[in-house]
Amino acid sequence: MNRSGTQNASRAWRAAFLALTLAFLYLPILILTVYSFTTSTQIGAIRGFSLQNYVTLFTMQDLRDMIIGTIVLALGSALIATLLGTLGAIGAFYSKKRVSSAISAINQIPVVNADVVTGFSLCILLVVVLHVNKESFLPLLAGHVTLCAPFVFLSVMPRIKQMDPSIYEAALDLGATPFRALTKVVIPQIVPGILSGFALAVTLSLDDYFIATYTKPVTFDTISTYVVNATKGSQTTVKTALWALSTVIFVLVLLIVLGMNLKAMRSEKAPKRESV
Repeated sequence: MNRSGTQNASRAWRAAFLALTLAFLYLPILILTVYSFTTSTQIGAIRGFSLQNYVTLFTMQDLRDMIIGTIVLALGSALIATLLGTLGAIGAFYSKKRVSSAISAINQIPVVNADVVTGFSLCILLVVVLHVNKESFLPLLAGHVTLCAPFVFLSVMPRIKQMDPSIYEAALDLGATPFRALTKVVIPQIVPGILSGFALAVTLSLDDYFIATYTKPVTFDTISTYVVNATKGSQTTVKTALWALSTVIFVLVLLIVLGMNLKAMRSEKAPKRESV
């Protein structure tokens, strides 16, 4: 009895700790979601039900332009970062041990480095040293690629290490050109790592604030910089519309995660059905 009682108490503590952790992570988002469907202008007093915040979100020109610009920037920088990160991982994998270790070590620097340092350094390099026009999108794009490419490298490298390195050499022995062996043999086996790296790059670009602050044109705003500037101003309509934007982003991320998990579960069950 004592042993079973101790086990039950341990399970209860673990369940309570898990519940507190989930509440700490998701309760603020749920509260924001509730207020996004009200006419309240500040957190603390719930008023009548309304969809006005969502109407404002999708009809206000500044908000639409900011959202579209952020998405285009995230997709463009993620594509370039995925290309560079994937090629870097493949090159490091097939290089000699010292070269591979050096590439991996260099890749760690942007990962552990503070974003504010990366953004400020890129601003000095591109604008001050290379005299790139600050009002162009090149510094901002370069900053986000610099931020995302190392994480793509880290996502692709484990998948490459699971691959048999002799497969590429076998393709060359069978007459394939290096480029054909790369595109037909190597890349198809690391597609899951590439896709996860691309998704991570999009998320990092959408979430970035410091690099965008130092490198973006004055007339352009990402979601993060727009939110920070809006919270400092006095436009109540914009602030409450951002509650709706937060809810939309959370729901989209939730649906994507659920879809990926369901797809993974189905792929795991498929071989078992075939074997039976």
